[in-house]
Amino acid sequence: GGKDRRSGLILTIPLCLEQTSMDELSVTLDYLLSIPSEKCKARGFTVIVDGRKSQWNVVKTVVLMLQNVVPAEVSLVCVVKPDEFWDKKVTHFCFWKEKDRLGFEVILVSANKLTRYIEPCQLTEDFGGTLTYDHMDWLNKRLVFEKFTKESTSLLDELALINNGSDKGTQQEKERSIDLNFLPSVDPETVLQTGHELLSELQQRRFNGSDGGVSWSPMDDELLAQPQVMKLLDSLREQYTRYQEVCRQRSKRTQLEEIQQKVMQVVNWLEGPGSEQLRTQWGIGDSIRASQALQQKHEEIESQHSEWFAVYVELNQQIAALLNAGDEEDLVELKALQQQLSDVCYRQASQLEFRQNLLQAALEFHSVAQDLSQQLDGLLGMLCVDVAPADGASIQQTLKLLEEKLKSFDLGLQGLREKGQSLLDQISNQASWAYGKDVTIENKENVDHIQGVMEDMQLRKQRCEDMVDVRRLKMLQMVQLFKCEEDAAQAVEWLSELLDALLKTHIRLGDDAQETKVLLEKHRKFVDVAQSTYDYGRQLLQATVVLCQSLRCTSRSSGDTLPRLNRVWKQFTITSEERVHRLETAVAFHSSAEKILQECPEQPEAFNEMEQFDEIEAVGKSLLDRLTVPVVYPDGSEQYFGSPSDMASAAEHIREKMKLVSLKKQQLRQPEATTPES
Repeated sequence: GGKDRRSGLILTIPLCLEQTSMDELSVTLDYLLSIPSEKCKARGFTVIVDGRKSQWNVVKTVVLMLQNVVPAEVSLVCVVKPDEFWDKKVTHFCFWKEKDRLGFEVILVSANKLTRYIEPCQLTEDFGGTLTYDHMDWLNKRLVFEKFTKESTSLLDELALINNGSDKGTQQEKERSIDLNFLPSVDPETVLQTGHELLSELQQRRFNGSDGGVSWSPMDDELLAQPQVMKLLDSLREQYTRYQEVCRQRSKRTQLEEIQQKVMQVVNWLEGPGSEQLRTQWGIGDSIRASQALQQKHEEIESQHSEWFAVYVELNQQIAALLNAGDEEDLVELKALQQQLSDVCYRQASQLEFRQNLLQAALEFHSVAQDLSQQLDGLLGMLCVDVAPADGASIQQTLKLLEEKLKSFDLGLQGLREKGQSLLDQISNQASWAYGKDVTIENKENVDHIQGVMEDMQLRKQRCEDMVDVRRLKMLQMVQLFKCEEDAAQAVEWLSELLDALLKTHIRLGDDAQETKVLLEKHRKFVDVAQSTYDYGRQLLQATVVLCQSLRCTSRSSGDTLPRLNRVWKQFTITSEERVHRLETAVAFHSSAEKILQECPEQPEAFNEMEQFDEIEAVGKSLLDRLTVPVVYPDGSEQYFGSPSDMASAAEHIREKMKLVSLKKQQLRQPEATTPES
């Protein structure tokens, strides 16, 4: 990078202790001398041979070699010698004497005296100068430049071949030329990036150098050929732009061909194997399991279609992108492809959806049918079990449960009819996508199956309804039987209560004949009530016998209810007869006693016969005796009317009246005794 006082370039050759290969050195010099421009070469070179670490023979050989390598360009050779080391040997070979033969001047000089010939600012630190120089940095940039130059030149040739081939000949020749040379050997983007980075680095160094106050050297422009880099970059950009357009056109044509090919693949599969798969699937199954198996098969078919539908979506997006690009020559073809693809895909998707809906409707129909069948089985199980309820309430509950099950089944059957009709409507529309295939036979099998299921369910329902009617009648009879048994038992209780009331409360015999007659009349009405109760119980028990015969069962309670009813009624009858006898005796006693007591004393002729008094006394004593006697039943048991105090009170009243009658008798006898005496 340094320059001599004539503005010629300075070439430094550092020699070392190791053996120096003259061939390598010659090649290196040739390369270095090829770098400067012709203008720079015309100003000549100053060569600095650094021999401080080398031998004289090597230095001499190098100097002589310069005669053969760069004789015309070298104007001065400065041999930097070691201090006082070559003085004796120099006398044997004087370079200055050989100037004419060598073609350039050779000077032996110490390193510290080199500044006599070259300015210090043009020398590196090795020679006591101030010129900044980094050989590795220069070497790296030079390698980058060499690589860029080589790659860019080769790339320009390749791109020119590709671009020129695309501009000539027919379309077929274009495609063949592009096919043969379509891909460059290196990546244009990478080469362009390398060139830009190199140019940026060169421009940055020059800019920094000028601003930093350091004297500028021509290395950037002349040695690293900055203009050459810029020229190569411009050419590369131009060819690469044309190349991108060629690639874009080729990519568009390739993409269009690929789209056409994929569209036909999708259309051919959907209208071929895809449609054939749907043609073979027409059944709906005859059970839940069969419908589920068909659904699983349909899902497999849908899965295969989904792969092609995914391709359709991708193709549709690609076609839309090409349509948005707005290339007039491809618009008609692209729209036709898009329309054809959409029509086929939508038609196939509709058929898949129709088939899925049909199978789902069939599955729901069979599910409802199975549920109804299970309901009927449960209802039939209830009807086949013999009824053995504990009471009427349980019978009512069972009857209510039967009614609820029957009502639930009616609702389910209505739902089955609705789903069956909906399924039949869908099947009737199946011919619309049958692709010309006659599906009448297959549809007839499906229709017959659906109608058969609904008719069979209706027949089973009718049979169950008949059985429910029979069971309902039987259960109602059982309810009536339990009711009769309960009412009969209640009649026995009522009759027992009447008997108990008769014994405990029907005690009084009356204070006179009128009151006794009233008591007797009330007693007869009381007996009528008891008779009605007994007759009601008998009728209920007779009804239970008839119901048991109809139900072919043995009543659990009617067997002992009838004997209890007869026993209580017998006891009531005996007690009632005793009560009637006592009241009638009391009526006779009170009537006779009241008649005698009311007779006037002035009519003694009415009492001529004393037998009446005796009869009254006899009736009174008989009544008193009867009050002390208990009521004896057929089973030997005994019962008294009321408590002993109640009987004593009634007997006391009768005795008082008997005393009055006796006193009346004595009064009548006294006149009879005084008459004979007078």
